[in-house]
Amino acid sequence: MPAQKKGTNLIRNFIPYKEKKGEEYMNGSQVVHFCGILDTWKLELMEEVDRTVNHMQDEAANFPDPADRASQEEEFSLELRTRDRERKLIKKIEKTLQRIEDEDYGFCDSCGVEIGIRRLEARPTATLCIDCKTLAEIKEKQLGN
Repeated sequence: MPAQKKGTNLIRNFIPYKEKKGEEYMNGSQVVHFCGILDTWKLELMEEVDRTVNHMQDEAANFPDPADRASQEEEFSLELRTRDRERKLIKKIEKTLQRIEDEDYGFCDSCGVEIGIRRLEARPTATLCIDCKTLAEIKEKQLGN
């Protein structure tokens, strides 16, 4: 089994953006910064998908022992579920890159305020400011979903 990479985690190497005094929010250099983060993240996820396919092709064996066969099937099942989550995340990254192109990135979908540089660095695909996200989570918890 290959070593698990931190695929869906946001553990990537990037230099935090240093805001300049009086700088306009989501200016050209900030947009370039976030495009770089998103493109790198997407590339890492796509490489992980390729590794999984190669691993499954290389390791696929018809074990005569039912326990070994079941163990391999479980391993493949877990890998496929992880890759499915990553596939969905790739689509979310692509939607976020489209929002950047549409000049709609960095602003809360609910209230329209700035999401903030640090929040976006922590979660580049965020579409809600921290206050609206917190409120949505409270509502979700109350409804029991």
